Amino acid sequence: MRSLAEQAPDTPRNDWQTIRTLVPYLWEHKPRVVLALACLILAKAAIVAMPWFLKDIVDHLSATDIALTLPLTLLIGYGVLRMASSAFGELRDAIFAKVTQSSIRRVALQVFKHLHGLSLRFHLERQTGGVSRDIERGSRGISFLLNFMVFNILPTLFEIGLVTIILFINYDAWFAIITFASVTLYVAFSLIVTEWRMRFRRTMNELDSKANTRAIDSLLNYETVKYFCNEEFEARRYDSNLEKWQDAAIKNQTSLSLLNFGQGSIIAIGITLMLILASDGVVKGELTIGDLVLINAYLLQLFMPLNFLGFVYREIKHSLADMEKMFNLLRNNPDVQDKPGAQDLVVNKAEVRFEHVDFGYNDNRQILHDVSFEIPAGKKVAVVGHSGAGKSTLSRLLFRFYEISSGRILIDDQDIREVTQKSLRAAIGIVPQDTVLFNDSIIYNISYGRPDASEDEIFRAAQTAHIHDFILSLPEGYETTVGERGLKLSGGEKQRIAIARTVLKNPSILIFDEATSALDSKSEQAILKEFREVAQNRTTLVIAHRLSTIVDADQILVMDQGRIIEQGTHRQLLDKGEVYANMWALQQQEQHLDESEAVVV
Repeated sequence: MRSLAEQAPDTPRNDWQTIRTLVPYLWEHKPRVVLALACLILAKAAIVAMPWFLKDIVDHLSATDIALTLPLTLLIGYGVLRMASSAFGELRDAIFAKVTQSSIRRVALQVFKHLHGLSLRFHLERQTGGVSRDIERGSRGISFLLNFMVFNILPTLFEIGLVTIILFINYDAWFAIITFASVTLYVAFSLIVTEWRMRFRRTMNELDSKANTRAIDSLLNYETVKYFCNEEFEARRYDSNLEKWQDAAIKNQTSLSLLNFGQGSIIAIGITLMLILASDGVVKGELTIGDLVLINAYLLQLFMPLNFLGFVYREIKHSLADMEKMFNLLRNNPDVQDKPGAQDLVVNKAEVRFEHVDFGYNDNRQILHDVSFEIPAGKKVAVVGHSGAGKSTLSRLLFRFYEISSGRILIDDQDIREVTQKSLRAAIGIVPQDTVLFNDSIIYNISYGRPDASEDEIFRAAQTAHIHDFILSLPEGYETTVGERGLKLSGGEKQRIAIARTVLKNPSILIFDEATSALDSKSEQAILKEFREVAQNRTTLVIAHRLSTIVDADQILVMDQGRIIEQGTHRQLLDKGEVYANMWALQQQEQHLDESEAVVV
């Protein structure tokens, strides 16, 4: 099997590839994009026209051979152009806002859905803190990229080209040459230095994700940290990543200062040469004061955005770097995928059959060896064995979280690899050993089994799981928030909610994976009674540690090192006097010891 690294190599994307990825999201709003670009062109046209009005105003006021009059028309025209540039700019932003926010929403939703579509293998290897930070930075990067690339870089380049043409046509060619040379040198310097600086940004991103992962992992395991008094140890681990991030951040800022100084020097030299050339023309009588004002206005109009262009380009490169990891998530392909044309599972009897199943999490770790058994419709089959025997792997394979290496798993004679995963999982309900709840209300967590269920149905499911009365005794009842991963509840309470959730789902096939492991003996017996009622007429697979919970199973499988070594009813296995009988005797002995100790206490 391929490793996660082989599935999704963490290599930098090509920047143009990233930009092309966003184009379809933009083009969904084609009319808005076109209208926004039209407003952009009109705004830039007004900005470029303003210096000409300013030149005519200055020449009119500085004329000595005619009577001095107020150039009211020119002044009003200048004001109208300024107002137009502002109005078209704001209108452009307002029109494009929906395009930007919709694109961010669509990409973020696509990544979210893709993560849920990935196989269990990916989620067992991922680091939650790092992934969440990658998505956060990537979404923010999309916003910056769309706004500033479309409305800053492209318009500025358009304005530079337009001003250069105007200067070339109306003035000495040296004005255009100096302008073009300054811009070219500025852009080349910015590109080279910014590309060099990106290594520091990528390092910062990597270290930031690692630090965030450390922090979230430590906080999620707060109780474990306290149990072992390892607060200082966790702080040192966290600070170790922050220290490396600090070094990269310092290098990033130092290189930024170098870039800013170089850009400022190029702008200063270009402006100085242009002003010297323009002033010489005025002295020689070849240019008017208005021409000097026009050229100066163009210089300010040109180089101020150009200076900002350097900042925008740097930030766009940073945004592209931020987006790299988010898009890399989309490059992960699920290990388990529906076959083309896969049909929904049709459940009639809900008969389950494993035929010569082999499975390993990787080539070096074989878990199951030639496992074959059947769960007849409406019957209960239990699987027991020591830890690591492969019991829980059976439930994961039945849910098709992994693909088996060889053999077949059938439900009503349908190979589960031939049906859709959604329909397969809809037919199966599970109460897992480790119950993790959403940080939401109790009613939300129970209704998660069937979100469209009515309150009465939710209450009945809670009653079946013997949790209804407890919930009503809480101050906020069913609206009680359970906390992160359900930490506000005891293990038994969480387990009962998980049972209620599965009961509400009303599946044809039930799996109980150590479902009563967190319960005391009294509660266990009460719930086992309800299990028997719930499991009636349902195909049930019970993965158990306590053998007392599965004595009524129609068939018991004993597993060891991935193989079925015994099978039969409880009585048949005891009569054989082998592995199961020894396990039963040992557990009975342990139970008697516990009861004796309880009496002594």
